[in-house]
Amino acid sequence: MRAARLIKMVLLLQSRPAMSAAELAKELEVSERTVTRDAQALSEAGVPVYAERGRAGGYRLIGGYRTRLTGLARNEAEALFLSGLPSALREMGLEDAGSAARLKVSAALLPSLRDASSSAAQRFHLDAPSWYHEPEPPELLPAVADAVWDDRLLRARYRKGGGREHAGTEVRRELAPYGLVLKAGVWYLCAKAGRDFRVYRIDRFTSVEPAGERFERDAAFDLPAFWEARAAEFARSLLRTEVTVRVSESGARQLAYTRDRAAAAAALAEAPPAGPDGWRTVVLPVESLDVAYSQLLSLGPELEVVAPEELRGRFAEAVERLSDLYR
Repeated sequence: MRAARLIKMVLLLQSRPAMSAAELAKELEVSERTVTRDAQALSEAGVPVYAERGRAGGYRLIGGYRTRLTGLARNEAEALFLSGLPSALREMGLEDAGSAARLKVSAALLPSLRDASSSAAQRFHLDAPSWYHEPEPPELLPAVADAVWDDRLLRARYRKGGGREHAGTEVRRELAPYGLVLKAGVWYLCAKAGRDFRVYRIDRFTSVEPAGERFERDAAFDLPAFWEARAAEFARSLLRTEVTVRVSESGARQLAYTRDRAAAAAALAEAPPAGPDGWRTVVLPVESLDVAYSQLLSLGPELEVVAPEELRGRFAEAVERLSDLYR
């Protein structure tokens, strides 16, 4: 791919006043000797590359030379809109396309604006994964991403999660892959299976294979709106039981940090006003009594469990154990 490398070298020199051989070698992922040969080849082809000798030397274009080789390929244009997500580009296999797109845009800008990309990158960075979680990109993500960008049907084997009855069961699906979502370090595929749109965790795919033919996208499909609706539906589906608690003013503020924020806000909004002691009685939807125990115990003396009795008994036992520890 020497031709592509020569083009990239010209664009690099066009976007900067000058570059050393070491800098070019690093950007092009070649040796400095290769950089020297490439510069000579460009010069022989009529591109005015000038080499300055010495420690402060390097390569630059002379005479205000500008190339018109700045048109974006489709994958580069798409990657450009994701350039604020370097880790996502890398995991989808689009890092090179994103780099080429940014370079072409930089080369096309006026000299006074060429530092805009680096200036913005030093002022905003999105770190998607949650704290204390080291994400592992799914092995099949690049193949799924290729199908998404290319509107190509996928034949896939998928390992079910969820309930115990079907957990781990593998199923075969032919999917129309519409979009990818990265949520707290976990990748999801929003796809059409038959007539329905569904969400699949990409790390549960055991195999994916392009079906060969492309599908025609539903123009009415809105990925952000679809994901928002499904995420809210999923969060609600987890809350299968209820507990009644009394919380202090401080406990009410902390509820949102111990569990689903929207569910906590809705429960507080429906609760009656605080009594003379400043405490409120709140009915909370929870995933299970075990989950409620682990979440609500962190509020300590700012929360009292009223019902069910089983959970109240577990809290009373925890209080006794803590008292024995600190007595």
